[in-house]
Amino acid sequence: MPRQFLPALRGLLVPRSAAPPHPPAETKDLLAGNAYVSMTYAGVTNVWGTPGRADGWDMERVIIEGYERSIWTFKSVEAISKHASTLPIQIGRGGDERRFEETLDEHPLLKLLNKKANPLETGDVFKKRLSAQLLLSKKGVFIEKTYSRGGTLVRLDLLPPDRVQIIPDDRNADYVKHFEFTDYSGQVRELLPKHVIWIRDPHPTDPFCGVTPLEAAGLSIDLDVKARTYNISFIDRDARPGGILGIDLEGVDPREVERIQKRLAPGAHNAGELALVGTGPGGMNYVDTAARPREMAYETLSSTSKEEILAAFGVPESIVGNASERTYANADREEWNFWDHTELPHLNLIASGFDPDLDDEWTVRFDTSGVKALEFPRRQAREEARKEFEAGLITIDEYREIAGRPAFGVAQSRALWISPQKAPVPANPQDAAALGLGPDPAGGGTPGPGPAGAPLPPGASPDTAAADVAAARALSSGPTAAADVAAARAQSGALALPAGGSTAADAVAAARAAVTEEGPGEAAADVDRARATQDTAVSSEAAEDVAAARASVETKALPQDDGYEVTDDDFNALSMAVAAAVTALLARQEGVILARLRAPKIRKYTRYWEPENDADVRHVDADLDQDRVVSAARWAEETSQTLTPILQQAAVATARKVGQALTGTDTVPPAAAAAAIVTAAYAGEAITGFLAELAAVLRDAQHDAKEVGDLEHAVVSYYHSAEPALIARVAETCAVATINGAADAAAEHAGPDVVRTWVTRGDTRVRPAHKALDGKTLPVGTPYTVDGASLRYPGDPFAPIALTINCRCRLHYTADPKE
Repeated sequence: MPRQFLPALRGLLVPRSAAPPHPPAETKDLLAGNAYVSMTYAGVTNVWGTPGRADGWDMERVIIEGYERSIWTFKSVEAISKHASTLPIQIGRGGDERRFEETLDEHPLLKLLNKKANPLETGDVFKKRLSAQLLLSKKGVFIEKTYSRGGTLVRLDLLPPDRVQIIPDDRNADYVKHFEFTDYSGQVRELLPKHVIWIRDPHPTDPFCGVTPLEAAGLSIDLDVKARTYNISFIDRDARPGGILGIDLEGVDPREVERIQKRLAPGAHNAGELALVGTGPGGMNYVDTAARPREMAYETLSSTSKEEILAAFGVPESIVGNASERTYANADREEWNFWDHTELPHLNLIASGFDPDLDDEWTVRFDTSGVKALEFPRRQAREEARKEFEAGLITIDEYREIAGRPAFGVAQSRALWISPQKAPVPANPQDAAALGLGPDPAGGGTPGPGPAGAPLPPGASPDTAAADVAAARALSSGPTAAADVAAARAQSGALALPAGGSTAADAVAAARAAVTEEGPGEAAADVDRARATQDTAVSSEAAEDVAAARASVETKALPQDDGYEVTDDDFNALSMAVAAAVTALLARQEGVILARLRAPKIRKYTRYWEPENDADVRHVDADLDQDRVVSAARWAEETSQTLTPILQQAAVATARKVGQALTGTDTVPPAAAAAAIVTAAYAGEAITGFLAELAAVLRDAQHDAKEVGDLEHAVVSYYHSAEPALIARVAETCAVATINGAADAAAEHAGPDVVRTWVTRGDTRVRPAHKALDGKTLPVGTPYTVDGASLRYPGDPFAPIALTINCRCRLHYTADPKE
């Protein structure tokens, strides 16, 4: 009788009156069919009626058969746990997912997890074992905490999961009453929950059980191990040679035939040999015994098992060492997916187990700020932002916010720079005034027609005297000059100014023309004195109003009798604009250089080329061409093109201020714009020197570099260390050279009566050579001589660099021939 009918037959033979037998105790088999899957649920049932799914999980068999014998399981666990071991632990609060706003430098957990967890294990070893146990154990991880008499945490010990029993609390509903740990001597110790950290990847229904990828991949692991075992056994026992040659053995000695037959002996050491057998009189043929489809099926089985195991653990094949048939973009994407979907949740799960030992606002976290793979989406975002900035779609400040850097918050960085001319589009009227594209809305809002303000006449520059009057009219905080004149003449209202006036003289003349019957009086005298402020200082209210109108202009030019001198604001505004542009340029430059290092075209015929096969001649023992990677000439030209529009705009604005102060005109001489072009070329040379040092760094790094990643690290480290100093030096030098050069060109254009006096900052940073020039006055066009060198003005790019670098001096210009 077939066996499958026996259970049914036994059921028929049981008397109906007999009590039904108790169902057999449900057992939990770790290996159902020798596969790592839980097919039945059994064990203790807690107060909530949930079965203890993890009780039958045999950790010893898991390690021996699932971890140590399956290469893909081993590599997956290693790939995940090695990062947990090498990343340092941080404790902090605030900030974002990348960095804490505030961190703790001293805490017992930091010492235990980063240095020494217990007398046997360092922090790295402890974290690696913890991570591996969490991946392999259904119970999870049990960490015993040891405190000093003073209540300080002094030790962490990992407990073997199969030696820990969870005792539920069936009275107080606290889930866990205590833990029972059986040590290696057989003694059972009760551990209170406050002395144990229990970490597990949570099960969806059972709070006493975790989940492990090993369970989902159990069948695939079993198939992979058995397939390998089968093939090893088949090779050891296979008697087939590589081929069989049949010949006529008639007349051959039997002993010789026996010797030939022994050639068919099984074993891997005989594989591929040619066997000789007899075929009868006159016969001769050959039989090929190569692999057949049955043997080839192992390759498919092994590949499928590998993919399923790696998918269960969430580890791409490129992470475990095989990145073939993948582009660099795909490999980067796979690495980011691994970190984002597998590694980070795993690390956060581990770190969260230590949070109860901290105050509520503090959090434990693995420090992943140095993981390059996590920069993949941010790098893409920066690349897209750079393209948008170059197209004039976002501002410098918006780009820096995307790049995770603080905004400059100046007019130049808030404006949109429209390509290809890089013309600025200001964000508001105040920025328009700072950029020289509109009047200064000092009264709040854009000046408009009417008593609150007046627009500039058509074609009038924002730096002319008409702009002064318009700005003065726009001020609501005090009376106008016309109102003062009217008050002086005992009139009840402000005088109406003719709309056609375009200069300060026209405005005052209009105020004087409003008087029809009365002769000259005190008010008229006040107005005369106000017009003559360039020769005589007066103290009347009307004159003070006119002087205030002139002083309200953004140029901050001094009255003509005091001459003109650029201010710190002029230097600082241009310095910040240059710093913003150079920062964006260097960020794009760094990205391009890193991309070149990864490019196959650059790595071809070097030792960094990854050969496709043994005959690949593109892999040779040669260094990369670092000069080709850096391409200094290209970046020098791009730097000059980027900075020229910014510097020219500042030079033109400065030249207009000097011309208005000295001659009352805003003519811009060509030499002012030339100063900006020369300074931009200097900035290009500075970038060339910066990149020459980078090329030397790459050349030296190749002595010890094993792979391209080592060179990438050298490039990133160089930029982080050298970039801030370069930006500060280029920004300050360009600002000083451009502003002083444009001012000197405009002063020389003003006429031969202009003289200039050297002015230093008067602090400890001033070099001795410039201290000697402080207060020295020379006619415009006559260079200053110091240490055998000539300086046309502070920051002269044609002077020796030792006399110009970090220079912050300026010149005071006076148009008085007596000077």
